[in-house]
Amino acid sequence: MMPRVVAAETLDGLAENDPAAMRSRRDLQRVHRMMGTRAMVTQALRRMSTARTTHSPLRILELGAGDGSLMLGVARALKGACPRVELMLLDRQALVGCATVAHYADLGWTAVSQVMDVFVWAASDEAPQPGRSASACWDVIVSNLFLHHFENPPLASLLVAIESRTEHFFACEPRRAPLALVGSHLIGAIGANSVTRQDAVLSVHAGFRDQEISALWPARKAAWTLNEYSAGLFSHCFRAERIEIDGATPP
Repeated sequence: MMPRVVAAETLDGLAENDPAAMRSRRDLQRVHRMMGTRAMVTQALRRMSTARTTHSPLRILELGAGDGSLMLGVARALKGACPRVELMLLDRQALVGCATVAHYADLGWTAVSQVMDVFVWAASDEAPQPGRSASACWDVIVSNLFLHHFENPPLASLLVAIESRTEHFFACEPRRAPLALVGSHLIGAIGANSVTRQDAVLSVHAGFRDQEISALWPARKAAWTLNEYSAGLFSHCFRAERIEIDGATPP
């Protein structure tokens, strides 16, 4: 057994315009391709959007969105399947460029960048959107390689905010397992810089296995369908979907 150990990652402490940080973010795009993250998110969003009965725009929030490139790849893969999407890309650094927003617009997605710490977001007051359940501000909240940055107590607090504001939640995280740890030590083979090489190992040690995220989900589990599973060679996924009762969500 590998105990879960969360340590500060180097990239998180670098300025957004630091050359090493910029290189590491490009490395992360290759890491996502290697892990198959885009396909995992695409499959989850396709499932969630198919289950919707309303014709209003699909509202998606990505937490820890970085430069928005991963979700842009998902938008391209979903072209035509989700014709009207309102997307908010939330990150504590201003990394989403105008060109990226324009690429979303070309696909029919309205993308907005929100620079905010995730726990400030969690403590904020968000009003539910018209036509949605009393507790749903967002149809879907997504996070990718993000939850593992937090120790269990703050992560549980964040999951409370997520549970209270969405109908669906999907997270793709590092799997805490020997094979993933070996892979993290070999990431230099794809040309990753020293920041990415160091952070990759830390990410695996802080990753998840078994039903660890489900165990931190808020107590109203009866109102949700939870599915936590290994995906690909190195990933661990968590999907939560609110259960509807006679066309209405539980109180």
